[in-house]
Amino acid sequence: MKTWWNPVEAQDWLATLADTPLTKLMSQAEIATISGHGTVVTYSRKVFIPLTKLCRDVCHYCTFAHRPSQLAAPYLDLDEVLAIARAGEATGCREALFTLGDQPETRYAVARDWLDARGYASTLDYLAAAAEAVLRETSLLPHLNPGLMGEEDYAALRPLAASMGLMVESTSDRLCEKGMPHYGSPDKQPAARLESIRLAGGAKVPFTTGLLIGIGETRLERVEALLAIRDLHAQYGHIQEVIIQNFCAKDATLMAMAAEPSLEDHLWTVAAARLILGPDMTIQAPPNLRNGALAQLIRAGVNDWGGVSPVTPDHVNPEAPWPHLEKLETETEEAGRHLRQRLAIGPAFARDVTVWADPALQTSIRRAVETRGLVREVDWHPGKGDEAPELMPSLVTGRDPQIAIALGLVEQGEELSKAQIARLFTAEGRDFDAIRIFADELRQDRVGDTITHVINRNINYTNICLYHCGFCAFSKGSTKKERGPAYNIDHSEIAQRTLEAWERGATEVCLQGGIHPSYDGHTYRAIVQAVKAAVPDMHVHAFSPLEVHHGATTLGLCYEEYLGGLKNAGLATLPGTAAEILSDDVRTIICPDKLDTQQWLSVMRAAHLVGLKTTATIMFGHVETYAHWAEHLLRVRELQSETGGFTEFVPLPFVHMEAPIWRKGGTRSGPSWREAVLMHAVARIALDGAIPNIQTSWVKLGPDGAAAMLQSGANDLGGTLMDESITRSAGGVNGQNFDVTAMRALAASLGRPLRERTTLYQMREAQMDYAD
Repeated sequence: MKTWWNPVEAQDWLATLADTPLTKLMSQAEIATISGHGTVVTYSRKVFIPLTKLCRDVCHYCTFAHRPSQLAAPYLDLDEVLAIARAGEATGCREALFTLGDQPETRYAVARDWLDARGYASTLDYLAAAAEAVLRETSLLPHLNPGLMGEEDYAALRPLAASMGLMVESTSDRLCEKGMPHYGSPDKQPAARLESIRLAGGAKVPFTTGLLIGIGETRLERVEALLAIRDLHAQYGHIQEVIIQNFCAKDATLMAMAAEPSLEDHLWTVAAARLILGPDMTIQAPPNLRNGALAQLIRAGVNDWGGVSPVTPDHVNPEAPWPHLEKLETETEEAGRHLRQRLAIGPAFARDVTVWADPALQTSIRRAVETRGLVREVDWHPGKGDEAPELMPSLVTGRDPQIAIALGLVEQGEELSKAQIARLFTAEGRDFDAIRIFADELRQDRVGDTITHVINRNINYTNICLYHCGFCAFSKGSTKKERGPAYNIDHSEIAQRTLEAWERGATEVCLQGGIHPSYDGHTYRAIVQAVKAAVPDMHVHAFSPLEVHHGATTLGLCYEEYLGGLKNAGLATLPGTAAEILSDDVRTIICPDKLDTQQWLSVMRAAHLVGLKTTATIMFGHVETYAHWAEHLLRVRELQSETGGFTEFVPLPFVHMEAPIWRKGGTRSGPSWREAVLMHAVARIALDGAIPNIQTSWVKLGPDGAAAMLQSGANDLGGTLMDESITRSAGGVNGQNFDVTAMRALAASLGRPLRERTTLYQMREAQMDYAD
């Protein structure tokens, strides 16, 4: 027999665990759990679909398996499957958990006949049809528990399931001997089960497994099983969760009188699993099998409750009803944790969906989750005009020590590392509140209570572009009509719009456009000259780093020489757009033909060196991770430390509705509300002492969203943006213009003053409104 674990290591682990008091084991496990998962405990809202209750195995504790005479039909038909799935969908479920016995057709002629009559080669073949029907007819994602499978089975079922599972239960061959619970059950042979789990790893299937404790195994055998799971995961990375399930004796079984494992034994095994499998592994315990002990399970290392159904019973443990979701949330919160919904595919796997899900499933997974891979629980999206949720203080007392330490370091004037910044973005509850409050206190200390704005006009002179950025719904590839007409405004029209803006009180024109095939470096200089000829005193805030790069390279000039010429022509500042995410692995996905990270930084550095101030932006909420956000903030900070040329940092939530890459299923649907708030707050914290101004985008967030950000570290409303068009092209509905009267009302609602500023953040004495 193949050795799946190191016997010496197993003995060493058992000795260590046995010599440690349970309270200490649980304390160590809880520290590890919070290190890996913060204060979040997850669950999946599901329906339980028992496709067949026939099974060729005769496990001595099981009441799921039935004889044919006990069933109305060997299998649920597809109409019954869909009825269950639709009932779940109507109550907000997202997972269809298919459970079934192993290969019943090899034992029961009635199963074989039923399948043959309907043209199915096997139970697995019928399972594929049922899963496909659920995918086609509902929004639920299937999770499959069909027993032992081979390579071909995984290949056939992977396009139809977000995840699959098979409990190890135990790696003890003893339990398969006569008189033991797995005797007469060929599919419970440990080597066969471990091999099936190994094949799932090779097939890149996100996989659930675990132990069933209290069926006659020893603690050493539990440790051996955990080590086998650990080593398979180390090889393939596919174990999304490990269940530590306690045996519950059931009437009418051979083990009806067997002793159940105590709570202390259960807690010991959960803690052992956490310590052996590490802080990042998801450890699950069924919440319906330990009523009243959920807080203790959390302390021992649990961070997931598995699937909980508001519709269907637990068909494996029908005597133990699921806890009501409100009760589950209450008990989880009383333990200082936050209950958050996940999909059938675990959060870590949903974050890396191109690897861990079939292309047929990737779009629905991406659109359902936020950056952590958890379900978007608040129906809010940037640009859609959704009402901003209230910023209510959390009642959950739990805190993440790593977040508290990071905030303390900033308070002492220290800069945070990439990992510490990324950790801030995971904040929930009291940590979320603490970050927001701390960011707003920093804002007050650095720039006071005044909310600033500039009166400006956007002039997007062309939407024809040589580049193919996946997130951009503004640019057109030619003069043909693509989601609206293509255009190229001549210089006289630019001059006319500049004059109109001046007459309406604007002090700045913001000029950006696509990279038109006929444009070269002279074009941009001519645009600046047209503006200055029309209104000599107008501040020219123009040209993304991509446009600067294009202009310089078409003339064969270095960035500094080219920008120096534009400055002499009248260019005053640059917008820090085209940054998106300053990480090339992200840029390769969303804008593969655009300038890379170092080119963007080089343009900004050159602008600062020739005396041109710039803004800095981030566009977030598409394919990137929190680590990318942290990396972006650090790169901006590093350049600011070198040059001091950034005037403000502007978070720009991704508006997804018309973005080509989203329409093709390639991105998430923008950041969640929690993430949008945290981006403003964490930017204030991470850039403290470097960039004084954090701007919020009313275009992306709407007035009520912008107001929330102004209470979370931001101090600037940006510009009035007459004729805003880029976000509108992406499907944004928050308007083309936000006039001073509306800004003043917003500031008043927060009890703070509003002041007009220049582009360079000098306060203007004259406060004037302008007519629409």
